[in-house]
Amino acid sequence: MITILQRPETKYSLDYYAGDPIFSGPVADLKTAAKKAQNKLQGRTIWMINSTAQGGGVAEMLPGLITLMNDLGIDVKWGVINSDDPEFFLLTKRIHNLIHGDETSNTNFTEDDAQLFESINRKNAEKFKTIIKKGDILVIHDPQPMPLGKIIAEEFGLLTIWRCHIGLDRHNNATDAAWDFLKKYAPTYTHSIFTAPEYVPDFFQNNYSIIHPCIDPLSHKNQDLTVTKLTGILCNSGLLPAYEPIATPDYEARIKKFLGDGTTGEPGETGLLFRPVITQISRWDRLKGWLPLLDGFIKLKQENIYRNEDDTNSSHIKRLQLSRLVLAGPDPTAVSDDPEGLEVVNQVRERFISLDSELQKDITILLLPMESAKENSLIVNALQRCATVIVQNSIQEGFGLTATEAMWKRKPVLVSSASGLKQQVSDNINGLMVMDPEDPFEISECLRKLITNPGMAYNLGRNAQRSVYDHFLIFRQITQYLELFMRLL
Repeated sequence: MITILQRPETKYSLDYYAGDPIFSGPVADLKTAAKKAQNKLQGRTIWMINSTAQGGGVAEMLPGLITLMNDLGIDVKWGVINSDDPEFFLLTKRIHNLIHGDETSNTNFTEDDAQLFESINRKNAEKFKTIIKKGDILVIHDPQPMPLGKIIAEEFGLLTIWRCHIGLDRHNNATDAAWDFLKKYAPTYTHSIFTAPEYVPDFFQNNYSIIHPCIDPLSHKNQDLTVTKLTGILCNSGLLPAYEPIATPDYEARIKKFLGDGTTGEPGETGLLFRPVITQISRWDRLKGWLPLLDGFIKLKQENIYRNEDDTNSSHIKRLQLSRLVLAGPDPTAVSDDPEGLEVVNQVRERFISLDSELQKDITILLLPMESAKENSLIVNALQRCATVIVQNSIQEGFGLTATEAMWKRKPVLVSSASGLKQQVSDNINGLMVMDPEDPFEISECLRKLITNPGMAYNLGRNAQRSVYDHFLIFRQITQYLELFMRLL
């Protein structure tokens, strides 16, 4: 059942990163840490296990993490659990939502739920037992494969770590229900990793570390793009008509855009290179705050005037008039562990088709193809670089790598006060923060500030990039993993 993915091809070596003066310091620190760890890790394989190979932050992080750790001489492999039973991912999505405090989800877990959760993991564990060996280290990511770690730990006596990427900085009936369901698996884990101390449930309080998610600055999603490369991506994916011959071929899978009647078609001209663009790119998850953001943009366009009558700067008004909203996420049919995606897409679509045609022209809703991970990442990169403002309006957010990616690109970000985003953004220092992500009026006002104050937006973006350099690049995350393995061994 479990799929062992091929080791990601090494795109760049650590020496290549070190050749760039921007990264030479962090790489030198990482190599020093690796030398200390190599003796204890010799002969061991570190297994990273999660529930999907594409879509979502964990699947985004693992390829770069695995590639660079192998470049350091450390054997790291990636496994993905599978299930043909859709009820399994409906169950794990419910656990995910409950951990984020969603009290609209069913908080009552039955014996059938527990049997389904364990049986799918047991089937995956049967194959995994044939390839794992004593002395290996097992890192289980998030709740979906949590029972697998318990099964393997009990039989092989391995060092096992549960890496939880989600959480909430307060407790309610929903979080209590989820943690009560999962806590029986905790005793078999050697250690746990969380993104913030506030996320740690009681049964892990004396046995956890904090490691923030990070980005690979040279991945397809984060690498610098020349103007030619940027426009080529836009043309190849269907986001821009080719006014001149393009050297690269069109992508086999093209982007879909919602048309005014709710059907999908080619995006055509979207104004990405010419207009102020407000962009949110994320999974189609109802906790990402899609509808309040859409309503906030609608209010921004409908008002389109300053409340202060003395402030009538025509260029500011023009920016508001020309601004467009881009909402983009993966084609929900291609993300195996998120059965809610299609439902959320349909909610956004219904709101969009209810608008008048003139307002629809200023809103672009995109379904991004997932057939090629590289092409998908390049499309996201291009969309982010074309944005004037990047939003992550999450109702709840474990961390929010989409915000990290935007900050690395020197973009001013507007984020919610969700606990994960507060780990990255300080209001009015390296971004703006909406206190209530479900309040369209507050969202509209923050968008207005960023669109009409380009100087402020520039400074926020500049500070944002520095924050990522200091705290959220992949070299720091690998160093923290190595230090943790050393301590536990």
